[in-house]
Amino acid sequence: MSMEMQQRNGTSSTPVTMESGFDDKHLFDDDDKPKRTGTLLTAISHIITAVIGSGVLSLAWALAQLGWIAGPIALMAISVITLYSSSLLTDCYRSPDPITGRRNYTYMEAVKANLGGSKYKLCGIAQYGFFVAAAIAYTITASTSLAAIKRSNCFHKHGHSHGDECREKSYPFIIVFAVIEIILSQIPNFHKLSLLSIVAAIMSFAYAFIGLGLAAGKIAAGGNEVTTTLTGVRVGVEVGSNSQKLFRVFQAIGNIASAYFYSTVIIEIQA
Repeated sequence: MSMEMQQRNGTSSTPVTMESGFDDKHLFDDDDKPKRTGTLLTAISHIITAVIGSGVLSLAWALAQLGWIAGPIALMAISVITLYSSSLLTDCYRSPDPITGRRNYTYMEAVKANLGGSKYKLCGIAQYGFFVAAAIAYTITASTSLAAIKRSNCFHKHGHSHGDECREKSYPFIIVFAVIEIILSQIPNFHKLSLLSIVAAIMSFAYAFIGLGLAAGKIAAGGNEVTTTLTGVRVGVEVGSNSQKLFRVFQAIGNIASAYFYSTVIIEIQA
């Protein structure tokens, strides 16, 4: 037993064979925690799922509000910010040294190890507040999408003349989806379901290409409705006033920022 403890604490170089016949190093990491089992494939699937999230669905609308000048600039600026913050966080995965230091398996562990004190508490409030907001956003997005699917099926069945009859409230879907989220969150080691991330990555690509296909179909159909501008929506044409234009611009920037969801989960993916 003492030799096993020495082996786990790194004070002995003698290999210790367990009763099952496996070396201790195959079961535990270098900080006495269960061995990480992630692969390059699972890491890529996690990254794709985080990057190509539901936020991409609003990017077309956001670019329409900002135009061909401010839109790409906003995309590039927020992507650079995300890349920089992700680089900082990956260096905090081990502390105090990014190569040989102690592992930090979560965002909060990294913040606590590198900042501590009141900064740690403020980052904790910001992190959990962000996750609550993200959960609310996903719940609303999912329920709105389900209501839209049901309304679309109604239109296909009865025609667009039944507009009032085909109205669907999203509140029942919000309740159902929220209950499902609560139930699934109780599953132990839910983060180890790598197959789930692979399926989610495939779905992310699917609805990204669906959005691209719908846009291409709209352009191919032609007509006066398909217009793009350098400065975004025009006051007096698409929007009624300057205040509405300004509100849409800020909303578009917020949508673009929410699409870059990567840095909030990079530590967990790295672990």
